[in-house]
Amino acid sequence: MATDNYQAHDYYLLDELLTDEHKLIRDTARAFVKKSISPIIEEACQKAEFPKQIIKGLAEIGAFGPTIPREYGGAGLDYISYGIIMQEIERGDSGIRSTASVQGSLVMYPIYAFGSEEQKKKWLPLLASGDKIGCFGLTEPDHGSNPSGMVSRITDKGSHYILNGAKMWISNAPIADVAVVWAKDDEGVIRGVIVERGMEGFTTPETHNKWSLRASATGELVFDNVKIPKENILPNVKGLKGPLSCLNMARYGISWGSVGPALDCYDAALRYSKERIQFGKPIGGFQLTQKKLAEMITEITKAQLLCWRLGMLMNEKRATPAQISMAKRNNVNMALQVAREARQIFGGMGITGEYPIMRHMMNLESVITYEGTHDIHLLITGMDVTGISAFE
Repeated sequence: MATDNYQAHDYYLLDELLTDEHKLIRDTARAFVKKSISPIIEEACQKAEFPKQIIKGLAEIGAFGPTIPREYGGAGLDYISYGIIMQEIERGDSGIRSTASVQGSLVMYPIYAFGSEEQKKKWLPLLASGDKIGCFGLTEPDHGSNPSGMVSRITDKGSHYILNGAKMWISNAPIADVAVVWAKDDEGVIRGVIVERGMEGFTTPETHNKWSLRASATGELVFDNVKIPKENILPNVKGLKGPLSCLNMARYGISWGSVGPALDCYDAALRYSKERIQFGKPIGGFQLTQKKLAEMITEITKAQLLCWRLGMLMNEKRATPAQISMAKRNNVNMALQVAREARQIFGGMGITGEYPIMRHMMNLESVITYEGTHDIHLLITGMDVTGISAFE
């Protein structure tokens, strides 16, 4: 098993902006990653297996629905805490953070925000504890960046609904006990529906042959005349506002989470640059290597500051979807560039599983696309600053 030698990097002393509770949460999550994720993650990725044994540990550190109130089984934490947990988990692996993000932001959040009291009491404690795993069904084979074009349908049959359609690129699908699915009703209005494992006609075929997020369980959701009880409809939301609000929560977590692999790549490259001897001295003593390292820590520091300010705005309920979008786009792109530069410092060793660089790089190729592609987020910012939509 691999040894996790990671040391944190805080160039602008951001720790001074955190409370003692924040630091305790951070240290607890970091210890869990070092003990339970880092030693097994390379093998899990090589085998393309999701390590189910870590689910309970994720629940114990508050990774599932950290901002959900305690009365529903959540940790009742603030948004800085949520971000810190996601950053520490993704420092271990983006696929594992995806599992936590989906559970908290895309399954627990819509049930909490839009569900009935009965739905909240039934599902949220089970999801917070990791006793049940959830997934989120929005993306379809022909509708990704344009979710309003979805073709999945729920048809009112009087005493129940019938759900037909398919969703793809769904994290957690193969292991999920419950899915929050978005489909159009008879009037063409998008509704949220809770679909449970075991319902006749509901299947979750797994997606194989991935080069990215290999330690994450990915699959499809297929609905063939699935009978949905009326009490499984989320009663308090209609339209695209429902799923988009969930995506905002997930994107916020990603903006923090993506800083994790950037820190891991920088830390590994910095350590390697001091150990690798060429031309009679450590490669860290050469100008081009120092240039790479200096640019890495500069961009990481800028992203850390962006996260902290966004977290404060989230706590104050003042963060806009466009601000969240900017942070997601900037920080994921930053992390991907850091991973690529780190790979250069490692040379050939950077492509091996002995170091985390290539795994992070390949994972980030998915992160830069999901929850809104890099280019779509650019257009969200463009629309926000000009007031003109490029989508129509």
